[in-house]
Amino acid sequence: MTDIKTDTPKTEAPIRVRIAPSPTGDPHVGTAYIGLLNFLYARQRGGKFVLRIEDTDRTRFVSTSEQEIFNSLRWLGILWDEGPDVGGPYGPYRQSERTEIYRQHVDLLLANGTAYRAFETPEELEDLRLRQIAAKLPPRYDGSHRELPQAKIDQYLAEGRPYVVRMKVPPHTGDSTSSTTFRDELRGNITFEHNNVDDQVLLKSDGFPTYHLANVVDDHLMGITDVIRAEEWISSTPKHILLYKAFGWDLPRFWHMPLLRNIDKSKISKRKNPVSLIYYRQAGFLPSAMINFLGLMGGGMPTNEAASTGKSSEADIFSLDDMIARFRLEDIRLGGPVFDLTKLKWLNGEYIRRSTPEAFYEALRTTILSDSYLKQIAALVQTRVETLGEFGNLTHFFFADDVMPTEEIFVPKKRTREETLTFAAEQLTTLEATDWTHEALEPALKKLGEEKQWSVKENFMLLRAIITGSTMSPPLLESMEIFGKPRTLARIRTFLDTQKKQNNTKK
Repeated sequence: MTDIKTDTPKTEAPIRVRIAPSPTGDPHVGTAYIGLLNFLYARQRGGKFVLRIEDTDRTRFVSTSEQEIFNSLRWLGILWDEGPDVGGPYGPYRQSERTEIYRQHVDLLLANGTAYRAFETPEELEDLRLRQIAAKLPPRYDGSHRELPQAKIDQYLAEGRPYVVRMKVPPHTGDSTSSTTFRDELRGNITFEHNNVDDQVLLKSDGFPTYHLANVVDDHLMGITDVIRAEEWISSTPKHILLYKAFGWDLPRFWHMPLLRNIDKSKISKRKNPVSLIYYRQAGFLPSAMINFLGLMGGGMPTNEAASTGKSSEADIFSLDDMIARFRLEDIRLGGPVFDLTKLKWLNGEYIRRSTPEAFYEALRTTILSDSYLKQIAALVQTRVETLGEFGNLTHFFFADDVMPTEEIFVPKKRTREETLTFAAEQLTTLEATDWTHEALEPALKKLGEEKQWSVKENFMLLRAIITGSTMSPPLLESMEIFGKPRTLARIRTFLDTQKKQNNTKK
């Protein structure tokens, strides 16, 4: 079988780009980074920037996440031309509101033979996976329902048996000649052999599409000319190419951006850096500094000697307008850009020092000294002070970054340092998975304490010490609610990292 080759569009359509975050938690810095690149590309070329919400994963859906995505991107100045909240000619812009569109397109694929129904039960698929692992084979669907007789399909449908719809990847020839080649605008041509491309599920048994189907259908119907996304989607691109071909549609251009990295070059993660945009907003980072920092990622701005040596300099400071004028997506380096928190803090400090006193005061009043924040804190301590001057004694941890309890404070009596730090890490894991309300936090922490045989007093005193740096504070869980989930989790991670470094120093 000959290769399926792909080319960039032959006719130059008006530029249209998009980002498509999923509302499954706090908006991620990676979303802002990819959003910025799409925004710049559109603004430089007189195109349109689209915000689409990919909310078909109902098991991980978080009701407040969509609004937080809107708030965070607007905070940074990354503004979209079309989206769920502003409308546009290609709506709706929430995938959950487009399910009938996807079903209609699945019917087209079933009709032209490029997709098929698969009726295996979850138990049958799990048995297949275990047998493949035992045989030291890569787990993948074996295509057992790929050529079901129509009579059998009709029988299963009449029985009401659940099914998924899978993509019918061109048959494997066994000689590795069956492949898909596509052009990545940063990397050139990339080829995937079809024997490495699974018969991907397109429509789940609940009637919702998978990412692959919805992504391709939406990008085509919304007229997206350039798909600018993270490099982790490179391996999925052959599946998308095959879908474009199955529908008979022209291809967009593909740009896969290198992933943001930690200092140690590992993929950026909440374990080593705060990744929530809410954290950076609440912690007092200026949007101008944050957008400047993201613009430094990957080398799209003209280089300078200091940047090449990793040193910070005046040339590192530029505005969003500067990026629109000078940024070149083509110059992005493929080596993973390092998300260096030290560099971000330096940049933020530069922007603070360059602010007028009036602007600095306004920044304080809209973040850590906002009326809403202060009102919540004041209500917690009103019955605990005798003078207004005592307010700071009880509340300093709400405003300070450098909060670190001593060992005498955080290690409970009859507990060792090692088991205390182990339990603190388990507290972090529990809090990461818990809704941020008093009603959810209290039972989750108490359950953890029961399982690990930590008393309620030990459990909550340890957490109080980590969050506040003291054994005395306003009510703990109420304080954590006000302080916010991103900042609370970041404080616990900082505590654990600091203790780990101290342990390493002692060895």
